[in-house]
Amino acid sequence: MDKVSRLSQRLQLNKFKLASLLEITKGINNNLPIEELLSIYKEIVHVELGIEKLVLFTQHNNNWLPLLQYGEQADVMEMLRQIVAEENKEITVLTTRDNDVLATYDVLIPVHHNENPLAFLLIGDLDEEEVAMSPTVKHMNFIQTLTNVLVVAVENKRLMKENIEQERMKREIELAADMQSMLVPAFLPSDSEVDVDALYFPHQQVGGDYYDYLKIPTGEHFFCIADVSGKGVAAAFLMANFQARMRAMLERNESLVELVHGLNQGVIDAAQGDRFITMFMGKYDPKTRELEYINAGHNPQLMVNHGASNWLKSGCVGLGMLDEIPVVNVGKETLSKDAVLLTFTDGLVEMEGVDNEEYGYDRVDASFRKVIDANMKDVNAKLIEDFDEFRDGARAQDDIALLSIRFL
Repeated sequence: MDKVSRLSQRLQLNKFKLASLLEITKGINNNLPIEELLSIYKEIVHVELGIEKLVLFTQHNNNWLPLLQYGEQADVMEMLRQIVAEENKEITVLTTRDNDVLATYDVLIPVHHNENPLAFLLIGDLDEEEVAMSPTVKHMNFIQTLTNVLVVAVENKRLMKENIEQERMKREIELAADMQSMLVPAFLPSDSEVDVDALYFPHQQVGGDYYDYLKIPTGEHFFCIADVSGKGVAAAFLMANFQARMRAMLERNESLVELVHGLNQGVIDAAQGDRFITMFMGKYDPKTRELEYINAGHNPQLMVNHGASNWLKSGCVGLGMLDEIPVVNVGKETLSKDAVLLTFTDGLVEMEGVDNEEYGYDRVDASFRKVIDANMKDVNAKLIEDFDEFRDGARAQDDIALLSIRFL
């Protein structure tokens, strides 16, 4: 071949390479789907370069998977294990191997970024008579460059999709947190009938605990504390639905038993069996000093009445656990002056200290007794102070909600 022919062939080859890179770059700039970018890539390497079989592995979420494969349908995962184990960083000729899963391929081309592998390309059955592939290894750098451009584009698309999804989830969580903050009462009474205070420490940005307190048309005080199974946005939406139903029923002056059955049906309808709610609810009549309560699958709540501690347990199963709640037991207490009730979620008592011992009910009672004569705000603050001392810097394992009431 004379010099002019060689120069002409080289020029033709360089034009082909440039056109190929421009084509795939144009597809990237036009934001084509990954499937279409792969189609362009395959057209170049298969049709134009004559590569009869190929496997392209890329890494996603620390997992290596075949992004593109055609030709021989070999055991790609076994190939991958061997490639990763050998930590190939350079273009490697494979045809000299015997009894090897990679031996049916000709060349391994790694694609790296900052010493980190982005992709591994296996190619085989090279057609050396094609102008763009003669000699075989001479143009591997072009294939490596082309593959690099493709892989980086695919990775960027994945990262963009993940970022969009993360931003969407972040916004959803922010909205759920705002919604959750509006569910709990902004004002708690401290008057001639009751002194009430509450604290809430969500484990995550959106927790699953909830409390409420309101005076209903009969003049009675209604209160509740609840824990939704699961956390996050779904739990917040379920709790919003739950509160709306509960308040509507209270406006109709329905009894606690009717309230339990109605709320149970509401949870069944809204959660479709995926979630349930444990709840402690009570009604207090300041005229008679009678307290009625139902503990619906919730942890026992601490009542100090007539100077004695009592753990309130009477009630039924959690809401949403059964289609129909068969038995509901209503607890009743006649309250002494200055009787105090501490309601809380299980994140308080189930917190484990450095020796794997739970904070527990006895410690709640002991801590509560130390400050029982204080106002409810100070009672809650001192209880949390003791809790924080117990956990000694360890992160709380669950949401923690407190609702404390002194009946004056």
